[in-house]
Amino acid sequence: MSDTDMQKIAGRSSLWNDRPSPYCPGCGHGVVHRVICELIEEYKLADNCVFMAPVGCSILAYTFLDLDVCQSAHGRTPAVATGIKRSRPDTFVLAYQGDGDLASIGTAEIVHAANRGENITTVFVNNAIYGMTGGQMAPTTLPGQKATTCPGGRDAASGMGHPIRICELLQSLDGVTYLARSSVHTPANVIKTKQAIKKAFDVQLNRKGFSLVEVLSSCPVNWGMQPVESLDFVANNMAPQYPLGEYKVDGVCVAPKA
Repeated sequence: MSDTDMQKIAGRSSLWNDRPSPYCPGCGHGVVHRVICELIEEYKLADNCVFMAPVGCSILAYTFLDLDVCQSAHGRTPAVATGIKRSRPDTFVLAYQGDGDLASIGTAEIVHAANRGENITTVFVNNAIYGMTGGQMAPTTLPGQKATTCPGGRDAASGMGHPIRICELLQSLDGVTYLARSSVHTPANVIKTKQAIKKAFDVQLNRKGFSLVEVLSSCPVNWGMQPVESLDFVANNMAPQYPLGEYKVDGVCVAPKA
């Protein structure tokens, strides 16, 4: 096949600012950003979208994405997103949170926003550790997984608690319309992630209530791994702890099928 016969099937999103990625090599945030930007472009939402990001790695989006980005205090993104959506109901509001943020200090906010059925979309990136602040144990850190605050590995028997499964926690709430867990550790799973986030977008656009997609992601720097090794960790360690699949569709609980 000659160069003239080749067709370009992927490229840089027009919503990415012309600057180097702010994320570490092997980090999944950039992949999730790409998926989100592709959907925003496909739905032509860029001029009517507010991207919500709290303290943590996710806030780097405001330097990287050519979107209106609102930074909220740590854990308070669902509350701020609620205010924006209620005051501007025709604006597409996308909340983008990490596990140290959503599943820890922001637990009350996400539970009550979901329970109220707020018409917002949340993308929840779970890399099982506090990434920006130095690799401390997060609510989603796996049993036995090492972190700076548990160098011997997370041990529930010593008072460190068990990992919190957000999808399973929110599944019982009547205000939740769509709920799924996906991953970005393989190309096939990236495609599934885009499909899940697209369904979450549709829920908000059709004014059907609250939607959330949890995305399992790698953090090789704070895990102390090479990037390729970290992808294997997601597949072999994280996915068994956090089963992939849809948990709620059109407000009906379903059993996850990866």
